[in-house]
Amino acid sequence: MNYSLNHVPKRTAKPRESGLTMVMDKGLSIREVEDMLSISAPHIDIVKLGWATSFVTPNLKDKVKVYQDAGIPIYFGGTLFEAFVARDQFEDYLRVLDQYKLEHAEVSDGSIEIPSDEKCEYIRRLATRVKVLSEVGSKDAEKIFAPYKWIEMMQSELDAGAWKVIGEAREGGNVGLFRSSGEVRQGLVDEIIHAIPAEKIIWEAPQKSQQVYFVKLVGTNVNLGNIAPNEVIPLETIRIGLRGDTFAHFLPEKTKKRFKLGKYSGDKRITQDE
Repeated sequence: MNYSLNHVPKRTAKPRESGLTMVMDKGLSIREVEDMLSISAPHIDIVKLGWATSFVTPNLKDKVKVYQDAGIPIYFGGTLFEAFVARDQFEDYLRVLDQYKLEHAEVSDGSIEIPSDEKCEYIRRLATRVKVLSEVGSKDAEKIFAPYKWIEMMQSELDAGAWKVIGEAREGGNVGLFRSSGEVRQGLVDEIIHAIPAEKIIWEAPQKSQQVYFVKLVGTNVNLGNIAPNEVIPLETIRIGLRGDTFAHFLPEKTKKRFKLGKYSGDKRITQDE
């Protein structure tokens, strides 16, 4: 940090297992990647090239190398995995991972239905070669799974060798973990977090309100994904209580009382730290 402040929560150090920020790259140019990394690299843990954008991205090898040279792991979105599986080309997918020297891969079934046993077998095979991020939840807003089903799927995929499980929300944050309005399905999240270790879950949370929710619920070092490139720095300030949404959350009670923050404000609309 550039200077010292008291009562700023401690962030885990890179490379880390908790407190991950996963950035969604939906088609940045090489120059844009370089610009982003020049300011945000210390706060980025891993980058996903969204869905199957890698298939149509020009100069892909050069772009991947920029991330890798900066020490930022990169992986291709789960929709690309599904595209290969749907065409019976899983072996070709493995060759693509090797071709681009990727050390991470995402397994998902958000666009196609893959039986759980089959999905876990893909995870087991991939886990012998790379770190696997396994996404749970459908991209179809009409498919709503009961909380116990989310937990069963997450646990079985971790048992199969997944490094992390991802709670689906898409890049808009309006399916899966969230209602179409972007509102968190609080009951679902509460049940998941009481059954699955927090450090094993990456919550897709592209909207600011969603990021605030998870920081307040889990803490500074919650794993968050699908973060837009221009939201990395803002998210970091949310994590450490230096943006209005979490400003009161990490301060001592006496300070909040003195400055009438959160529940001491007298304004019932302010719910920070409640």
